Amino acid sequence: MKKLLVHLDTDPHPSVFDVVVAYDGGVEHVISLAGMRPESVAPPVDGAIFTRPPRSKRRTAIFVGGSDLDAGEALLSAVESRFFSGFRVSVMLDSNGANTTAAAAIALLRASGPLTGTRSLVLGGTGPVGRRSAALLALEGAEVSLASRSLERARAACSAITARFGVVCHPVESTDLAATAALAENVELLLAAGAPGATLLDEAAWRAIPELTRIADLNTSPPAGIGGVALHDRATDRAGKVTFGGIGVGALKLRVQRACIDALFERNDQVFDAEAILAIAKSLATQT
Repeated sequence: MKKLLVHLDTDPHPSVFDVVVAYDGGVEHVISLAGMRPESVAPPVDGAIFTRPPRSKRRTAIFVGGSDLDAGEALLSAVESRFFSGFRVSVMLDSNGANTTAAAAIALLRASGPLTGTRSLVLGGTGPVGRRSAALLALEGAEVSLASRSLERARAACSAITARFGVVCHPVESTDLAATAALAENVELLLAAGAPGATLLDEAAWRAIPELTRIADLNTSPPAGIGGVALHDRATDRAGKVTFGGIGVGALKLRVQRACIDALFERNDQVFDAEAILAIAKSLATQT
């Protein structure tokens, strides 16, 4: 029997990126369904769990994607609600690439030095990748401040992280470059996950922070989210700081996504959300 991946996407059109990576991860056929909502998952999920005998169910899996992490989390919950007894398949959530990108970044930062107790600042923290990065940093024991141009949005993101992961992040407001530089003055680790097209901190500002040892800029389109960090940086020494750029992290992100998809077909009872994906990212980061 073929390895089948049921791709449930919350956007109007299924992600071509996710389909390509699925095939590169060993899937033999992808069934992509767009515009998925919790109320519409019953037919495709039932089709996935009822069509194959117990010994073959592991050869069917579900991937939840799309650009909206909140919608993806709701869809994952609806998918899992259809499972019962042995009638289930493995499922992975990676809306907006948030889980795999954040996991790759945190795994690389962790490989470069301990995270426990590290004073960390996540810029662009209310977006999908920023939220997941802040959560995973906190799970690793870092002291995390989550920055947004809106303090209200930062508070909402931190509350959502606490509700989902049981960890605490501290909301802070960053309205411009000067405000961000002030927030970063005593930071040891800096991660930027802002939208493309905006520089959140300039190079002169981070060079002037003696305590800062590690920087990750997850932006893959110029200009850099953090000035002076290059796209291909991967544990690169810049002014005595270890830096990671969007492509440097992205190479591991792709490996993580392919590895997770391959692992989906080992059993029919797995859920790959942020924590499980981070575990895979950690193992791959130590091999590079």
